Amino acid sequence: MTKIKFCGLTRPCDIEAVNELKPEYIGFVFWQKSKRYVSPDKARELKSMLSGDINAVGVFVDEQPSYIAGLLNENIIDIAQLHGGEDEEYINSLKELTDKPVIQAFRISSVDDIKKAEKSSADYVLLDAGMGEGRRFDWSLIERINRPYFLAGGLDCGNVADALGELEPFAVDVSSGIETDGVKDASKMREFVSIVRN
Repeated sequence: MTKIKFCGLTRPCDIEAVNELKPEYIGFVFWQKSKRYVSPDKARELKSMLSGDINAVGVFVDEQPSYIAGLLNENIIDIAQLHGGEDEEYINSLKELTDKPVIQAFRISSVDDIKKAEKSSADYVLLDAGMGEGRRFDWSLIERINRPYFLAGGLDCGNVADALGELEPFAVDVSSGIETDGVKDASKMREFVSIVRN
């Protein structure tokens, strides 16, 4: 069954909602330019409330590997998601500092982007249209990808069933698509989970 990641959680009530709905992954954004940014202290507080069977992913953009490894090794997050210009050398540097999994995000606009994703040494790849702007890319580009991937970019309750009908993602990743007025909406979260799992 396709797994679910709810990204950009910032409030205790968001954690209460996911503890009930049990997505496999949730995301904390550590990129300070994001409106969903959380500090390490805030993430530690939220993680302490999170059910132990849900993986917390930290989202980073061109951050120092030592900083990310520290958050992983302190168990503030379980997985690192790299959403900037990080390359293979960067991933190797991070993996020397921690044995925790790494997701590398790719902005998809051509078949060449898919080929790059296929070659990544990260544990998982995430395919997106941009930097979390909530828009989708041309899904036909990924019909032949030969590794598991997280599908992101513009997903919501209105199109995730179409995505699952056309594609076979390892996981679907949603943020703005489960929000109302810029904050997470528990009813939309519940509907999204229901659609994916049914």
